[in-house]
Parts: sequence; C-alpha cells; structure tokens
Amino acid sequence: MSDVSKSPLAVIIMGVSGSGKSSIGEGVAAKLGIRFIEGDALHPAANVEKMSKGIPLTDEDRWPWLEKIGQEIAASLAKGEGVAVTCSALKRIYRERLRAAAGGHLYLVYLDGSKELLTKRMGERKGHFMPPSLLESQLQTLEVPTGEPGVVTVGIDDTIDGIVEAALKGLDAIR
Repeated sequence: MSDVSKSPLAVIIMGVSGSGKSSIGEGVAAKLGIRFIEGDALHPAANVEKMSKGIPLTDEDRWPWLEKIGQEIAASLAKGEGVAVTCSALKRIYRERLRAAAGGHLYLVYLDGSKELLTKRMGERKGHFMPPSLLESQLQTLEVPTGEPGVVTVGIDDTIDGIVEAALKGLDAIR
C-alpha cells in the first residue's frame, strides 16, 4: 500500500456553476466517510453580493476565498482527517494554490457538462445566489484541468448516484 493511500484524503469537487458540485461533494464525502465543506459558504459577503447582482468575480475577489478553502483543507489534513470541499477552481493558478495549501496531497473531481445542460440546471435551482447570467463568464474563465496531476474528470449527464460512483472509481484509480 502506498503512502498516499494511507494519508487522509483531500478532494476538491470543481466545475462551473450548475455542474452539481454540492450534490456530488456531499455524496463523495458520505461514501468516503470524510467531512464535507460547502465552498460557497466560505465566500466573503462582498463576493456573494457581487455574484447576486450578476457581477463576475475577479482574481482579487477570489484570492481571500481560495485562501480560506486552503486553510480548511490544511487544518483537516493536519488533524489526520479527510475532507471534500466544493470550489469552482476555474483557473490552474487557483488549483495550484489549493494544492500548495494541501501540501500537494489534493485530488480534484472535475464535473464536466455541456453549456446547454448547465444552463438548464441553473434555471431549475431555487434560492441560489448565483444567477444563470454568470455561467458564460465562468465558462470563459474556466481552464479545463486536463493533464494536471490528481484530476478525475466526470461527465454530469447522469444521476447524482451515477456521478458520485464515477468520481469514486476515478479517485480509486489515481490513488
């Protein structure tokens, strides 16, 4: 058994808005028996206000949020506890910062779907601060993590259970 498999597991469930990060993150965390953190809950109020008004976040807006997510991951790993966190992690530089916070022991599940499916899902959500109008901005910002270390790409055109199972199989394969 490798050292990686003995280490507590830190996973980011990533993708644009509407990809199902929260539902998949909860499912992955439950199946792995690790703590789940809703990354959106870590956004500063100013970020939530901007997004609620349909204003895309800038890198400067995202840095404090990413720092907080990194701190949560590092704290869990320091206690020997696994953690799954939702985070759009749209740019490689954001993912690199999160990997650094995790001491390199970070896996990412990238939820990939068509613009049509994402738009449909966002339109069906109730009570979420992120308006569908920001999807285009997120898609333009997204740097797909193909070829990056520790990344599992999972299509979102399945049931929640199916997507969770595909994510777990992918994680198993790269651990």
